[in-house]
Amino acid sequence: MLRMFRTLILACIPLTACLFRPAIGTEIVSWPAPDGEALCEHYELQVNGQAVPVYSCRVSAIPFNQVWPGYQRPVDQTELAGFAYWDMDGPVKVEVVSRRAVQSVVVRPASRGICPATENGRISFSLDRPGPMVVEVNGMHRALHLFPSPPEQDAPAPGAPGVRYFGPGVHRPGRIELQSNESVYIAGGAVVYGSVHARGGSNLRIAGRGILDQGPFPRGEGGGAVRLSDCSQVTIEGIVMRDPDVWCCSLFGCRDVTIAGVKLVGLWRYNADGIDVCNSQDVEVRDCFVRAFDDALVIKGLKFRGNSFDDRPVRNVRFHRCVVWCDWGRAMEIGAETCAPEIADVVFEDCDIVRTTHIAMDIQHGDRATIRDIRFENIRVEIDEWNPRPRMQSSPEEKYQAGHRDRYCPILMEIVIRKNNYSKDDRRGTVRDVVFKDIEVTGPHVPPSSFRGFDAKYDVEGVKIANLRFNGKPTGNAQEARLHIGPHVSHVQFSDAVSSPR
Repeated sequence: MLRMFRTLILACIPLTACLFRPAIGTEIVSWPAPDGEALCEHYELQVNGQAVPVYSCRVSAIPFNQVWPGYQRPVDQTELAGFAYWDMDGPVKVEVVSRRAVQSVVVRPASRGICPATENGRISFSLDRPGPMVVEVNGMHRALHLFPSPPEQDAPAPGAPGVRYFGPGVHRPGRIELQSNESVYIAGGAVVYGSVHARGGSNLRIAGRGILDQGPFPRGEGGGAVRLSDCSQVTIEGIVMRDPDVWCCSLFGCRDVTIAGVKLVGLWRYNADGIDVCNSQDVEVRDCFVRAFDDALVIKGLKFRGNSFDDRPVRNVRFHRCVVWCDWGRAMEIGAETCAPEIADVVFEDCDIVRTTHIAMDIQHGDRATIRDIRFENIRVEIDEWNPRPRMQSSPEEKYQAGHRDRYCPILMEIVIRKNNYSKDDRRGTVRDVVFKDIEVTGPHVPPSSFRGFDAKYDVEGVKIANLRFNGKPTGNAQEARLHIGPHVSHVQFSDAVSSPR
């Protein structure tokens, strides 16, 4: 299998010329970077011959973590990467100039089928549609993240009633408290150093093409890029969120929320989760990019002092058409906190996991909720030949040991019911009716999986695995899937197909 995988990679990523489709008539919209904004020194970018600024962001360089030690993560565990954004309404040609000698190039997600060509440090490829991607030059470090979007719709005019408008340039508003019927608009070419909060608001909108950055905030002072509690009728779309101080985009007890086309990058600090949906209902997350230094796309039930929402269920939540790079933790997770009456009707669908550290798809059940009707469907997972093993740092002096001969491989699927360090309820819950359908894994390793319950009362029942494939080869049983079925798990079924709900 390893030889076959290497052949596929070499066939898809040549260092010789590829053919490009013409992009005549395509409109490209990009915006100059504001004065004083530090740009990425590793790359230059042109789209259809038009220069597009490449911004800088700090990302995790190694999977090395601590339980909050009272001080922020050292920057020597991180590195600077690049990202760029633009709008397009048709096919385009992308040209990247690397200031490093180019030995290899990979464009992820692999499902895009992008075939880059290189010549004299110039990387070229064609795009037929928008959508987030990552260009890796000579491996995963110092990557270039590209965020092409479709043309923007319904952009407000400066001075529009009820709109806090941030035009091109640098702005430092600090924490923005949104009220009902208000919007925040961050235009392309704007960098806003601040965060957006709301409590009990309705009819809220956070939109644009610019950057919302929490770099100046010490841990806890910003509350992440966007933090909404008990809000309804919310739209968050289009913006880039960079360098949050804690969880990046989080919902607590919210209803009727759409998060669309949002890009989360530069998440390197401790507890830098991506998108957390907590005790909320009727939520859609689509067409987003998340690179997180902790769990990326997350469902939680939380209990905490003050205005807790643990009496509210999580229900009718859909993540789809997202691209995930998880530098620590789980790419798609329910848990580990599950304080809710019920977590039900949750779908992760048509998503790419280009890298993950611990687990790709996970239900980590630590509290009382009844978890039911969960679907992971049409998920594509990419596994490298070498994957750095995640390690917990035991002292400030300890250094990460890479272990290049280590054959570590992330876990593909996990369902577990257990008391954990984050459990708040005094009893456990159950898991019922979980579907893993049309899961495609590409890479030289078959990742392991594991299911286990807590006891005879708090158990896992009814897991269907349909069309699980490794490099195109279907699996028909637990042994082929490297799936360990532990105690208090029943009715695990492998099949060729599972019908989707209407």
